[in-house]
Formats: sequence, structure tokens, C-alpha cells
Amino acid sequence: MPNNEELVFKIKADFLKSLAHPIRLGIIEYLKNKEASVGEMVKELRVEQSGLSKHLAILRQAGILTSRQEKVTVYYSVRDRDIFHVLRPIAEILRKKLNESNEVLAHLGRV
Repeated sequence: MPNNEELVFKIKADFLKSLAHPIRLGIIEYLKNKEASVGEMVKELRVEQSGLSKHLAILRQAGILTSRQEKVTVYYSVRDRDIFHVLRPIAEILRKKLNESNEVLAHLGRV
């Protein structure tokens, strides 16, 4: 039986796994400042509906997205905007990494 600390790590890892896909990150970014229907996202994100539905279900299950149904149309939105407090530092780390790589490449070009 895992101890409490292991359980917390498992919960965190599962949450991060729900983010660990380019399409899911694209969905979150697309919904950053709006609500959208599945049909809109299929068209804008250029993803097949069956695949999109699986990704939306994962994000909803993780508590990242929320949905509402209006007649036959399902609309999705970001449930908690704090998710962008998680994604922003990742982008910043990657930007620093890219700058460091560019500096190394520039130095190699001078050698």
C-alpha cells in the first residue's frame, strides 16, 4: 500500500500526464479566452472528432476543462485559469533552454 507521499506524487504525475500531449496543450491554448463547441475545435485545430473527443475527455476528467450542453451541441471551456500558471513557467524554461542552445551554436560558428 503506497504511503501518503507516494499517493500525492501519483496524483501529480497523473495530472501532468493529462497535459503531456501536443493536441491537449493546443486545446487548452485554443480555449484560453473563450468557450468553443466540438465542431469549432475540429475545424480550427484540424483534428478528427473521435480523437478530439478522447482528448477532451482526458482534460475534463483531470478537471482542466468543463463542458456544457446546449441542445445537441457540447461547449468546452477552461475550468480553472490557474492552469496557465502551470503552463507559463514551462514556456519560460523552454525559452531559456532555446536561448542557451542558440548561444552554443553561435559560439561553435565562431570556432
